[in-house]
Amino acid sequence: MSGRRGGSPYVPHTDAETAAMLETIGVEDESELFDVPESIRFEGAFGIDSQDERGTAREIEQVLSRNDETASFLGRGHYAHHVPAVVERLSARSEFLTSYTQYQPEVAQGFLQALFEYQSMLVELTGLDVANSSMYDRATALGEAATLATRVRETSGSRVLVPELLREEQREVLENYAIGAGLDVEAYPSDDGNADLEALTATIDDDVVMVYAENPTVRGTIEEQLAEIGDLADGHDALFCLGSDPVALALLEAPASVGADVVVGDAGALGLGHAYGMSHGLFATRESFLRQVPGRLVGAGTDGSGRRAYTLTLQTREQHIRQERATSNICTNQAWVALRTAIHAAWLGADGLVELAEEAVRAPKELAARVDDIDGVDAPVHDRHHFREFLARTDRPAPAVRDDLRDRGYAVHALDGDHLQLCVTDVNEHATDGLVGALSEVA
Repeated sequence: MSGRRGGSPYVPHTDAETAAMLETIGVEDESELFDVPESIRFEGAFGIDSQDERGTAREIEQVLSRNDETASFLGRGHYAHHVPAVVERLSARSEFLTSYTQYQPEVAQGFLQALFEYQSMLVELTGLDVANSSMYDRATALGEAATLATRVRETSGSRVLVPELLREEQREVLENYAIGAGLDVEAYPSDDGNADLEALTATIDDDVVMVYAENPTVRGTIEEQLAEIGDLADGHDALFCLGSDPVALALLEAPASVGADVVVGDAGALGLGHAYGMSHGLFATRESFLRQVPGRLVGAGTDGSGRRAYTLTLQTREQHIRQERATSNICTNQAWVALRTAIHAAWLGADGLVELAEEAVRAPKELAARVDDIDGVDAPVHDRHHFREFLARTDRPAPAVRDDLRDRGYAVHALDGDHLQLCVTDVNEHATDGLVGALSEVA
């Protein structure tokens, strides 16, 4: 590689090749190919000394060692479960990690098969017929469900009903989708952390295109009236959309059994670490809506020699040639993160997935009982079964308690002036003794 400029293996052209290309297009230097306004040009130096790999690694370690160690008990839609080493090792194989979109099935059969298995797992967990692979996140999956409802609902309507406790960030994304589709997003009340069925019955009518509910809810409560909500939606020819995640679906009643037409949620609860909001969304629905599913579907068939083969199919996306029939603008490839979820789920197996879900019921129940014994704290606030997380009421202002806990190395949510929200999983359960001790001091 000595002929490459600077001896770098990452510069693809020699000086002579670069000069020939510049001469052909009639410029003297690469900088002439970029029109950067003078007002935003940076002419100075970054002040970063060059060093070898060992020196760079040592400096990074020194910087990271200055970080405060905080035990996170944050949840509210983004959850951490232990990611087995096999997920890291297999997903880092070059044929997976360097693949963009699997448009060429003749060179991507392994990846396509893994994605087909991912879809199959979601179908089994939801009880529905079709799952894609995959969505950006839970919020965009919800937005896509609403626009799907406008395409498949036989009568006119413009109202989408969501729980009043829906996370603000998710509602904002949904409302962005609603603007383009001419929809109105409205909230229905809650009762002790679950849907207020009486209030929902009073507000729903034939102008509603979709009713959305969550199980577990954003507060960790188990929704006990899903079948009734499904019947209400069906009675008004509205789609029933249910939000959940693969771990919860392993234990809770199957969405199809309570009348769900679409299931959305955070599939990244399996296979992805708990950092910076990284995730990907799941989307499953009925076979009758197959040609309205957003994003990508992996289909299975046979090749010319009769062997089982996989390919991307029904991709009516806006960047393809049938743009006028696009059902979605989902373009960025989420295949690699879906692959990680598939590996994690396969590694756990059916029994392991159920055991993980059972831990997500046991752990918050035990932690809530210990927190309730602390003077100045009542937990759980809602008289419900909980999954992963619960609310605690504090006599002291909750933001002050949260800040004091953060100073002691524990991160929790403060929902308002009176309520904290605590999330416990297999990843942070080892730190519950310290959290209870710190909460006893500051509450």
